[in-house]
Amino acid sequence: MARRHSSTPERESRTGPTQRQLRVGEALRHALADVLRRGDIRDPDLAGVSVTITQVKPSPDMRYATVFCEPLGGQNVKPVIAALNKHKGYLRGEMGRQITMKFTPELRFVEDESFAEAQKIETILKSTRVQQDLAAPDEGGEEDR
Repeated sequence: MARRHSSTPERESRTGPTQRQLRVGEALRHALADVLRRGDIRDPDLAGVSVTITQVKPSPDMRYATVFCEPLGGQNVKPVIAALNKHKGYLRGEMGRQITMKFTPELRFVEDESFAEAQKIETILKSTRVQQDLAAPDEGGEEDR
């Protein structure tokens, strides 16, 4: 009897996303960016706001997708994310017209915190304490290398 590999969440966390998940996530990201670029959503929280879609992670069964996004400039993040989640049904329908999949995944919008982390690291690297460490001469000389 042939052994079957189960697609359990435990197995997925060890191996990471499949090639198909990556490909579908990228297709969803492009379709969602096109829909948002058109600006058809009439919501005061989204009016005049450019939203960056950094990544879309579909679930292993492709029924759900987590959308990591950030408003350009990082201003008013919470209201923008809430507005996107409020209009996720409309966005899902518009995306379904653009992509060729059996099912269009249900969307969940979350803030992409990688921008804030990058800014935090940048601030630490520019601090005077780190600059002092970088400017300090090597104590061991060149022979230690």
